[in-house]
This record gives sequence, structure tokens and C-alpha cells, in this order.
Amino acid sequence: MPTYRAPVKDTQFVLQAVVGLDRYANLPGFADATSDTVTAILEEGAKFCENVLAPLNLPGDQEGCARHADGSVTTPAGFKAAYDQFVAAGWGTLTASPDYGGQGLPHVVGTAIAEYLSSANMAFSMYPGLNEGAQAAISAVGSDAQKRTYLPKMVEGRWTGTMNLTEPQCGTDLGLIRTRAEPQADGTHRITGTKIFISAGEHDLSDNIIHLVLAKTTGAPDSVKGISLFIVPKFLVHDDGSLGARNGVVCGSIEHKMGIHANATCVMNYDGATGYLIGEEHKGLRAMFIMMNAARLGVGVQGLAQGEVAYQNAAIYARDRVQGKALGIVANDNAIPQAASKADPIIVHADVRRMLMDGRAFNEGARALILWGALQVDLAHKAATPDERQAADDLIGLLTPVIKGYCTDKGYEVATAAQQVYGGHGYITEWGMEQFVRDARIAQIYEGTNGIQAMDLVGRKLGLNGGRALRAYLALLAEMIADAKGDARLATLAGGLEKAVGELQAATMWLMTNAMAKPDNAGSAATAYLHLMGIVALGHMWLVMAQASHAALDTGPGDRDFYEHKLITARYFAERFLPDAGALRRKLEAGAEAVMALPAAAF
Repeated sequence: MPTYRAPVKDTQFVLQAVVGLDRYANLPGFADATSDTVTAILEEGAKFCENVLAPLNLPGDQEGCARHADGSVTTPAGFKAAYDQFVAAGWGTLTASPDYGGQGLPHVVGTAIAEYLSSANMAFSMYPGLNEGAQAAISAVGSDAQKRTYLPKMVEGRWTGTMNLTEPQCGTDLGLIRTRAEPQADGTHRITGTKIFISAGEHDLSDNIIHLVLAKTTGAPDSVKGISLFIVPKFLVHDDGSLGARNGVVCGSIEHKMGIHANATCVMNYDGATGYLIGEEHKGLRAMFIMMNAARLGVGVQGLAQGEVAYQNAAIYARDRVQGKALGIVANDNAIPQAASKADPIIVHADVRRMLMDGRAFNEGARALILWGALQVDLAHKAATPDERQAADDLIGLLTPVIKGYCTDKGYEVATAAQQVYGGHGYITEWGMEQFVRDARIAQIYEGTNGIQAMDLVGRKLGLNGGRALRAYLALLAEMIADAKGDARLATLAGGLEKAVGELQAATMWLMTNAMAKPDNAGSAATAYLHLMGIVALGHMWLVMAQASHAALDTGPGDRDFYEHKLITARYFAERFLPDAGALRRKLEAGAEAVMALPAAAF
């Protein structure tokens, strides 16, 4: 049975050294996020995730969700009781507005807990995660009456939310949706159509499910310009907030999936269901993207989370599993090979160390990037001046596809390498490693495939506002690198990051020169460019963490092992990750000619 321990100490380090949470105490919500409060939240969250959710992960995956003849769905054994504990403890209220029963804490604190939830039980974490996304959309574009009706119960967790976009004939190309919304005399709409791949579309955890549904109104343009967004509750809600009749929406079936079996991914059939327009008519896609952008950052967390839990279990296994004699003596190590033994723990083997170090370097760097990105979300709404809010919004807009795409690609790689550490045992269900791999795989696909994220970065984000966000980020990096180069101890990392930034700048110039004349150049280069920016973004985080680690060691007392280990991992990142930037640049500069040369019939 796999295990999980929330990385509380590393999270605290990132919140202090990278995010600098204490520096924002003057901003709304941050004053309550004192060091003691955040520590208590992290520690209690760790206990809940380790002791309640993690033990349900493997059996929940094996049991899965069950659909019944009446269209109702039950989650695996233990999930309802765990969700009731989640609600009773107020975990879903952490970052929600106090206006609707939330605690109003910074988004970055909630993101830290979201990692723990997803590592412990990714399928479970999706139920409250989707609820938060639905709340974000209602908060942004809903009427005051809609907010009063739905948000208090959703924040509490007694009601949950979903997003309904995909249909059998359309995924990314939402202009092809066929779900119709017919206006009624009372101002409501009758929603008719079929949605697929709806995570948490039906379940037994909450009293009501508030579906946010994209549909086209009668006479609307047959394109993305004709899409509207509707609130379609599972149970209609009376004026006093009590539940009324069952609405005309039912789960037609549960998808049979590769992973996340304990989350009910449903085909949802809408048969004249009562829906309420949210936001402006024909502006539904804009409203839905509020939810999707939040979800994309959450999916980036899932990539990290699966990489982290897989790495933890692989490290435990590598310390225990005895196979083969070491090639040499590992100095200063409690796993020193014994001359008289027939075999040694596999952690003494360099190639096993390589896989573990790849995972460690990615996980710690990604945690820093994701929490720093979450801070930008906070600052985009709460920073003191309009310029500061705009700067933060620019940065997180630029980095959202990187966090979603790069962190899920690498998280899946880390999970697969962790499975490899186990050898044949990693392929056996009872060890839990193959579940981490299966669960991690979906994060590369949903909320916009990673290829779409790469095209969003290259085709839209780079040139947005005349390239303002990228210019600002490059200036931030240049200032950091120049400062770090004054410390000889940071020379390898700072110099490697400087080279990687140079590769990113050269790749950007190549795209500016070649993508307009031949759009396929942008398409063929996009994924390599996203990964190149991902390496640079993690390098940025590692430079900040290395500076903080040296500063902590210089001050004397403290957990010296923690900071020294952090510096060794930073060196590993510099030597083993940053050099890939040059190869990625060369790949993208090869252009689209060979990519597009074969006729379609040759495939």
C-alpha cells in the first residue's frame, strides 16, 4: 500500500523564501495569513490528507463510482464520510469571500493545501476543486441574486459545482456545440443537449450540484460568438434557498477511464432542463474561461502532486529494496554498501539516484513556481496599485499555459520514472505506482490539451499587448541573474540560467521572424517553446531558493541539512535541466518542413 507525507516543511520554505508571504500583510486577506496561522493550516491539512484521504486512494481507484438505474451515482466506500469531514472542517472555505461564508485567506494558501489534497487522493480532490472553479465564474459574472442563491451553500460545500463544455462532436472547438437554450416567458431557458467528460457530474457527496452549461440560444450565431452560459442546478432552488423539484438533467452513463476512477466522469443529458442565464447572452465563453483559467492552474498542481507522491514512494522503496552490488562506495551516506553483503539497497546505484533526483528537482522547483504563480493571482486582485495589479495579471497570464503544460508533462514523467524505480513491482497494482501514472496522465489532456496550451502561449500570450508580459518577465530575470552573479557560490546556477534565458530570447526572435510567414512554424515549435519557458521558469525559482538557502546557512543555527540538500538539488537542476534549453531551441528552429512533409495518407 503506498503512503503519503505532505511536504509541509518545503511548503513553509517556499512561502517564506519565494512567495514572501509576510511582505503582503497590508493587503486584504493577507493580514490573517500570519506565520502561525499558515503553519497550523498546513499541519492540519497534512493530517487530513495523510490519515483520511490517502488510505482511500487505492481502494477508491479499484472500486470506482457506480451509476444506478435511476441515473444516480455513488462514490467509493469512505468517500462520503471523508467529504463530510472535509466540509465540517471548513477546508473548502479557506480562500472564499467572507461575504458568502469564506475565510478570505490568500489564494496561495489554498493552493498549498490543494497540492496535498491531490497528492493524497486526486480523484477526491476534484470534487471540491471543480466546485471552487464554478464559484469563481458565478462570483465574476453572476447577478447579485445568483450569488446570494448559490454561493453560500457552494462555499460551505453542501452544494458542489461543475463545468459543462465538451460534447460528442466537439472538444476544443466549442463553436461546434449543439446544446440549445430556448427562452421561456418567465425569463428562464430550457436546456436540451448532451455533454460528455463531465467530471463530478453526478455523485452522492453533496445535496445539490450546480452545473454551469455552455449552450446556444435560439437564433444565436452558429459559432463561438453565439455561446451563452447557464446555471442549471440538479435540484431547482426555491426563493428561500430550499431545494425543490429535480431538474431535467440526468447522468446517462459514467465514462470508463484510464485513471481517476473514483471521480464520476459523466455523460450528462439535458432534456428541457431549467437554466438561468449567467452573465451576458452570447458572452458565455468569456465567462467560462474565468473558470477554465482557474482550473488550468489547478491541473498544474495535479501534475506536481502526482509527481510528488510517486517520488516519495519510490524513494522509500529504493532505500529498502536490495538488488545488486554498488559500483562504488557512497560517502557520507547511511546506505553505504556492506562489503560482506550479497547486494545493496538500490538507492546506491547512480541510475536510480538519477531518476530520484530528476523527480526531486522538478517537484521542488514546480512547487515554488506554482505557489509563486498563485501569489500573482492574489496580487492581480489585491495589490495596492493598478500598475501592480496589471503587472501580476500579465505574469500569471503568460505563465498559466506553462504551469499547466510543463508541470503536467514533467509530473507524468516523474511518476513514470518513479514506477521504473520499482522494476516489475511498479507494474503491479497493489504497490500503487501504476495508479499514480494513470492518474497523472489525464492532467496532460483535460482543461485544454498541452498542445493547446503551447499554442496559446506561442499564438496568443507572447504577442498580447505588444509582448508586455514577456518583456516584463525577462527584465525580472535579468535583474535577478545580475544580482546573483555577484555571489560566487551561485555562479553555476546563475550562469546556466542566463544561458537558458538567452536561448528563450533567441527562440522568441526566431518565432517572430518565421511564424507569421509560415504559421506551421509556430505549430511545430510550440511545445518545444513551452518546455523551454518551463525550464527557465523553474530555473528562476531555483535561483531564488538557492539564494535563500545560502542566506539561511550564513545566519547560523537552523536545519542545516535542509538547506544543504536544497543547494545540492539546485546544483543538480543547473547541471541536468538547464542544458536542455539549447536542445529545445535547436528543435524549434528546425521549423515545420519535415513535420509537415509527409502526405496525410502516408500516416
